[in-house]
Amino acid sequence: MCRWLAYTGTPVLLDTVLYKPVHSLIDQSLHARMGVETTNGDGFGVGWYTPDDGTPAVVRDTGPAWSNRNLREIADHVRSPLFFAHIRASTGTPVQQSNCHPFRHGRWMWMHNGGITDFHRVRRDLALAVDPELFLDIEGSTDSEMMFYLALTFGLEQDPPGAVARMVGAVERTGHEHGVEFPLQMTVAVTDGGQVWAFRYSSQGASRSLFYSTRVEALRALHPDVEFLRGVSDETRLIVSEPLGDLPGVWNEVPESSYGVVRPGEDNLLPFAPQPV
Repeated sequence: MCRWLAYTGTPVLLDTVLYKPVHSLIDQSLHARMGVETTNGDGFGVGWYTPDDGTPAVVRDTGPAWSNRNLREIADHVRSPLFFAHIRASTGTPVQQSNCHPFRHGRWMWMHNGGITDFHRVRRDLALAVDPELFLDIEGSTDSEMMFYLALTFGLEQDPPGAVARMVGAVERTGHEHGVEFPLQMTVAVTDGGQVWAFRYSSQGASRSLFYSTRVEALRALHPDVEFLRGVSDETRLIVSEPLGDLPGVWNEVPESSYGVVRPGEDNLLPFAPQPV
């Protein structure tokens, strides 16, 4: 389906995370190990924040990430403390720029791996559940963007975990009304530029892969020779669809039906369940 990563911590060049790791996201665009598809070439996107602006910049394109010269140029020159990157394998919606992740609304960014089962059957009902004012801002035709705007409708800006839980509840209820047994499959990352929330859930209880990095101070003790770890703060954290390398002790699987919050200070990993709407 797709692969994605979220980075937060010490400002780094995007290149440091997108290209340099042995199994980087760019490598995964051709050679994903844990995705449904090995190749994720139906577009890509990066979104990043700078210290001077609370609204993220977003660059998206329909071509494959592995050969895009503009992405290479951006990655070599943009430094950010918080960025998202996504490589797309379409689940049926068109390959067009407005369908590439991450999606942006104000200061918020959202990206998704997975899908709403039989989206074409439930799309109209879900669209009618979106706040009419927010609906005007939907640009593409993906289930992922619809999920974002449903979450915004259900209070994402005030209560991200609760809003995502209500969004999932609405999708599952609508799917069941249309005879869909397992309506939703998702790993989702969402941020307001200060905190990152990451969710792993599926109606079937067999969600796509998702991992988070071990705390930096522990990794320095394990791997004192790794230059990257010496140059970043203890607050630095990565959340990824699949590990970027094979160093022991670096990657931890996000448990099924759970979500994490990454923010300055103590991070949290908590159970996740849909909420009825």
